[in-house]
Amino acid sequence: MQMLVQLNQYHQNTKHSYLSVRTNPNRIDWNNPPNRFKNYSESFQRIHLDSQNLNYNFLYLVSGITAKKTYPGIEYYLRVNPSAGALYPNEIYFQVRNVDGFEDGIYHLEVSTSSAVKLQEIEKDEGIENILCFDFYVEGFIFFISSLYFRSSWKYKNRAFRYCLLDAGHLIGSIEASAYLFDKEFEVIYDFSKENLNSFFSFDEKEFFNSICLVGKKKQGKKNSFNLNVPTIDGSSYEEEKISFFVKNELIEQAYKDSLKVKDKSIENKKSNFYFQKEKFQDTIFKRRSIREFTKQAISKLEFESILNILNEPITSDCDEQVDIFYTINRVEGLPLGLYRNGKLVKNGDFIQKAGYLCLEQDLGKDSAVTFFLTSKSQNYQEAYQKAGIIGHRLYLASNYLQISCSGIGAYYDDEVCELLEEQTMVLYALAIGN
Repeated sequence: MQMLVQLNQYHQNTKHSYLSVRTNPNRIDWNNPPNRFKNYSESFQRIHLDSQNLNYNFLYLVSGITAKKTYPGIEYYLRVNPSAGALYPNEIYFQVRNVDGFEDGIYHLEVSTSSAVKLQEIEKDEGIENILCFDFYVEGFIFFISSLYFRSSWKYKNRAFRYCLLDAGHLIGSIEASAYLFDKEFEVIYDFSKENLNSFFSFDEKEFFNSICLVGKKKQGKKNSFNLNVPTIDGSSYEEEKISFFVKNELIEQAYKDSLKVKDKSIENKKSNFYFQKEKFQDTIFKRRSIREFTKQAISKLEFESILNILNEPITSDCDEQVDIFYTINRVEGLPLGLYRNGKLVKNGDFIQKAGYLCLEQDLGKDSAVTFFLTSKSQNYQEAYQKAGIIGHRLYLASNYLQISCSGIGAYYDDEVCELLEEQTMVLYALAIGN
């Protein structure tokens, strides 16, 4: 019970309200932005993820760079996966075993160079599975998703842990989508010793693991433990300057510690069933973007129900938390205006202006065809938040596949959303879709 109180306290302490956004303005040190890329030294061997190998393509579509935007004094590199403020506070590491194009070993996905950096080879009888206390080993990939919270807290302050978890969920969604495209198995693991894995990778307090994805075949058998000899690297600083602008956030670090243990978990063994045309779906993955404004045009009921079906497909994992999908129907042909929960109308009425107000008075919330609010009462904070990120990523891809735009909205008036929903719950994510 104590853990639940602490988690509610973090969520409570990071809520937005009409008053808070006006009395506590967010001041940003624009002169000292964090580095969005983590790079190990040039002494490590790199494998460039070119198009000659299907496994390289699979990895590129997990978190590859897809566009570059230049503004006065700054450049943004957009990726396959969405991220709040294009800050990308997550990193991906992976183990491979018997995968074409790779020597068995531990790797880091280096986004800046579109490369897999080999941190260390492993012998045939070795594997990280033993360190994770798995009673099996994996032929294929084991992905490890971490957060470098300062990349997000630089801009979003205490609320950054929420964004780290949502963006970790977006990365899991990217892995799920690429695994579907390349006919690979997919499963999410949340219940493991994150502290042990942090230590294994020589992390300090600046970086920590959130989740694992298995993309491969489970095999019966044990592998031996081994030591990973890699340096501790500050992934938020610029290597050439040897300067760290890292600002410690004790609230975020405590929230992470308080949410490490998984309790009363529910396992989801069902597999998702997607029926995308794969060539078109690959193009959708590569071209996915966040919209900045809608034209107030309606979408069809068939389009919306097709999208909703994708969101409700199971997510295979060892800890499946209940995440409720609330939404206001604003402009969907054939559906009455109102507030819906998990596909059912719960409140008739025109909530278009209200939805925009709740999304910090952004036009995105009121000009959309549908505005979503994902919520949970889960005691497993990290797991529920990452699931919301996965659902959000599915919404991006399913909408864009139908040439419908989407935007994630991480900021909203928390308590006032709950008043509309008539639920005492945690609001995890807001999103909007439309034309």
